[in-house]
Amino acid sequence: MKLERLRGRKIVSRVQQKGILWKGKHLQARYIYGHPRHPAVRTDRPGVFVGTLGSTKLSKSAVERNRMRRRTREALRTSLKAMPDFPTVQLLILPRSSSLSCPFAEIQTDISALLTFLHARSPKKA
Repeated sequence: MKLERLRGRKIVSRVQQKGILWKGKHLQARYIYGHPRHPAVRTDRPGVFVGTLGSTKLSKSAVERNRMRRRTREALRTSLKAMPDFPTVQLLILPRSSSLSCPFAEIQTDISALLTFLHARSPKKA
């Protein structure tokens, strides 16, 4: 399964407003099942579309915010390898300030809990 970027201001704001909220220890996530409405998105194959939202409330330093984005995407990429039949979903990850100083293993634990939650609640096809 390929990890794709959630692109476009309208798509990200749609997930932020209409997405269902999941709360973890070091991050929150909003999600909507299905492909985003974007002309460049191929709807014939499944994928996980991910965007991270790290504002200056998270940290004033852009270096720290970007490091947090990279850490969450890497945790997601490694956790998705263990789940081959994952549903197509749009994810918007909102890290908390505690995620800047926590070990990578704790971020991976949060991401794994999120993915098992999403996999269990996925809409089943008949």
